[in-house]
Parts: sequence; structure tokens; C-alpha cells
Amino acid sequence: MKGKILAPSLLSSDFSDLKSAVKLCEEKGAGLIHIDVMDGHFVPQITYGQPVIKSIRSLTKLPFDVHLMVERPDEMTDSFIDAGADWITFHQEACVHIDRLINHIHERGKKAGISIVPSTPVSAIKEILPLVDLVLVMTVNPGFGGQKLIPYCTDKIAELSEIRRQKGYKYLISADGGVNSQTAGAVLDAGADIVVSGSAFFNGSFEWEA
Repeated sequence: MKGKILAPSLLSSDFSDLKSAVKLCEEKGAGLIHIDVMDGHFVPQITYGQPVIKSIRSLTKLPFDVHLMVERPDEMTDSFIDAGADWITFHQEACVHIDRLINHIHERGKKAGISIVPSTPVSAIKEILPLVDLVLVMTVNPGFGGQKLIPYCTDKIAELSEIRRQKGYKYLISADGGVNSQTAGAVLDAGADIVVSGSAFFNGSFEWEA
């Protein structure tokens, strides 16, 4: 993938009409569809699972980035890949054997992403940065849509961008949470390649310009 990428988050769509939501993503120039899976443990909310993802897989050729906000993501990665995930992004805070899971995702022929919540420093994932395809920086505390972007999280995006430049790593950087017309510029200027937008995208207030 080249250039800046819009990844609408289906978390903020109308769950009764996911077909129209997927169509809107295509019409508005999305490069990925971001699918937040929540288990009610790692985060308070429960969203959707494998059957829902499987049911919408045939609606689009856009890649699905399945963001596992769950405990023990290693136990369910295969089932989400089987359901249609192209990217599996899981949390550093929820997985002990991160290296093993990244390798397994790659063995399944998929892209592997690592995510960190606002309180987790970039240093916590420095050892696996050469291995991942994506680093997802949560710019809000995960679990609910419609939150305001936490400003200090852009510093982590800039740090990841500088590490990538210095080391020659290939991972993409994604910003997830509170991204709208007022905040998108800050995360893109900091070095983000992918912007995840939920509430602002689906309520029509965020117009994307690639």
C-alpha cells in the first residue's frame, strides 16, 4: 500500500445495515475496512465476531483489518482469518507470546499488526518492530466510539515514524481514535500512514482527501 490510507471503523456504522456501510467505505475512498472485535473483558463492550465478518466478506474486495481488542488473541486468530481477515491486529497488553503469534499470522499468509493503548510506551514493542506489518497507536482509550483524541499519543506516532526511518523498518503506522477533520492533520503530520475514523466518517463530518 502506498500513500495515506483511510480505514473506516465499522464500530460506528449502523449494525442493521452493514451492507450499506461497506458500500459507503468504497465510495468514500477507503483503502482498508477496520473491524473492531471486543470481548467484554479486554474492553467493556462486546461487538461482533466471526460469523458477522464472514457474512460481509463477499461484499467488497477491500482488505479487512480485524482489530482484536480481546484477551488471549492467540486462541482466536485462526478463526478470524478463516472468517475473512486480511490483517490481524492484536494488543501488546493482551498477549504474552507476541513473537510466536506474529510468526503464526505470517505463516497463514496474512499481515500482522500490533496495537498499544495510550498508556503503553513505544519501548514496550521495540523488539518486535522489525517483524510487524502494522503498528496501531490507540489515540483514545479503547472500548467506545466518539471519544476525543488524546494529544500525547501523536508523540508516539512521531517516535514510531523516526524509528522506522532510522532502522529501515517497513511497518505502517495507524492512528485509531478521535480522528476527524480537526485532528487528522496532526496524526498525518506526525507520520501516520493509516487513519481509522469511525464516528466522524459515518456521520458525514469527515471528508477524506487521499
